[in-house]
Amino acid sequence: MLANHFAEIAVLGEHAVAVASLPLRHKYPFDRILIAQAVVEGIALLTSDAKIAQYAGPILHV
Repeated sequence: MLANHFAEIAVLGEHAVAVASLPLRHKYPFDRILIAQAVVEGIALLTSDAKIAQYAGPILHV
């Protein structure tokens, strides 16, 4: 991924706090952190998971 110029995003306290504001549509903690990161950072999260795609924000169901 790094060879293709993708950037790593650290999990910040702001992301952890944002998890608490997400509706409980998806119970997997790691996925919820990814959703919160996408929302807080304003970056697209690509997913094939229909439950994740139900969240508001920059989430694209592929």
